[in-house]
Amino acid sequence: MTTAIATELKSLIDSNTKLVELSDADVYWQRKINQAIEQSNQPIYLVFPRTVEEIAKLVKPASQQQWRILICGNGSKLNWGNLSHDIQLVISTQKCDRLIEHAVGDLTVTVEAGMKLADLQSRLRSHNQFLPINPNYPETATLGGIVSTADTGSWRQRYGGIRDLLLGLSFVRSDGEIAKAGGRVVKNVAGYDLMKLFTGAYGTLGLITQLTFRTYPLIATSQTLLLTGEAKQIGQASQTIRNSGLTPTAMDLLSASVVQELGLDPEVGLIIRWQTIPESIEQQIEQVKAIARQLNLRANDYRDQAEVDLWQKCAAITSIPDSDSATTCKMGIAPNTAINFLQLKQVINQDIACRIHASSGIGNIQLKNSDSKTILDMRSYCQQNYGFLTIFESPKSLKQQLNIWGYKGNALKTMEAIKNQFDPQNIFNPGRFLVP
Repeated sequence: MTTAIATELKSLIDSNTKLVELSDADVYWQRKINQAIEQSNQPIYLVFPRTVEEIAKLVKPASQQQWRILICGNGSKLNWGNLSHDIQLVISTQKCDRLIEHAVGDLTVTVEAGMKLADLQSRLRSHNQFLPINPNYPETATLGGIVSTADTGSWRQRYGGIRDLLLGLSFVRSDGEIAKAGGRVVKNVAGYDLMKLFTGAYGTLGLITQLTFRTYPLIATSQTLLLTGEAKQIGQASQTIRNSGLTPTAMDLLSASVVQELGLDPEVGLIIRWQTIPESIEQQIEQVKAIARQLNLRANDYRDQAEVDLWQKCAAITSIPDSDSATTCKMGIAPNTAINFLQLKQVINQDIACRIHASSGIGNIQLKNSDSKTILDMRSYCQQNYGFLTIFESPKSLKQQLNIWGYKGNALKTMEAIKNQFDPQNIFNPGRFLVP
């Protein structure tokens, strides 16, 4: 490590901060970073700052000398988005993982961006609270990465998305200065709503360092019902439940391939979860079972560890690549057309695993083989029904072949203007998001 960049980086960090050239990093980091970037002939350095101030020290010369920075936490979602280019420095926030403040009575918590969600949930649990987020890679994902990718999960049904849970944030600007937005109270309407802007921006506007969330009381009792049967009847059941006074915390439509991998007959499924007092759960489940009987649907009950395993397996089947040739995607579609998506010949014939949130139409897809035509056909159907389809993880060759975002809206000029305002030198995650 003798380059001018390496020498300057060493002068900016203390002796306890880890700095390595990518070629000397462990296999995990080499693999993750190489999956996320275009091939590079220049040295790339990986650094793990321990404080926000140290991050700011690293970013300031990067802006002055136009070093290209790839931002990450633990790297679990580092290969989502477009391939970044001309990267010289990778900054991981995984060592910035402190709990800053937990206002138990106000139901808010402030943490550094490198804290893992699993660690935060453990701390909140001791105060009978939780953060209603169940993203991909829940054991390793950091809060900063979850916000940057807007990765909420099935609890969106009851608690909304990341933007509904995030109250405030701090970040390092592209000039190395530290900025803050929002606050630590649930009602905060003053100022420019940077929380919404940074959520889902894939780290292209600034380096998130600290986050404040609203929390919720922990629910002791939980139970899940999985309905299976013909697609038309499953669609009717979903519509009936959405239009009723029933209050599930999660409700997802499942493709037949997912239901089969769960050990049941290969039929379309509707997985519904309740988390409230036992009497309410019992009453609501009986109502849904009555609906199921009328529609000739089968119902399976899940409780305790079996329920936890069921939801984890559903997420893994649809969101975690099971091979190097697999592709995972995020989709959106008008909720009333979601059941039709599960009946597309591409979904059925290609044995595609798909899970769609019944109320929002947001979903996850896994294709065991990265077939570009199938992806484009599904994207076209989503767009025709007021939706989208974005490629998350796939072989590099597919990302180089296709437009992974497939965006056809009219907001690109606005996005470019925002990017130029926040990061005029284009040093943060260049090329990763919609704007080059």
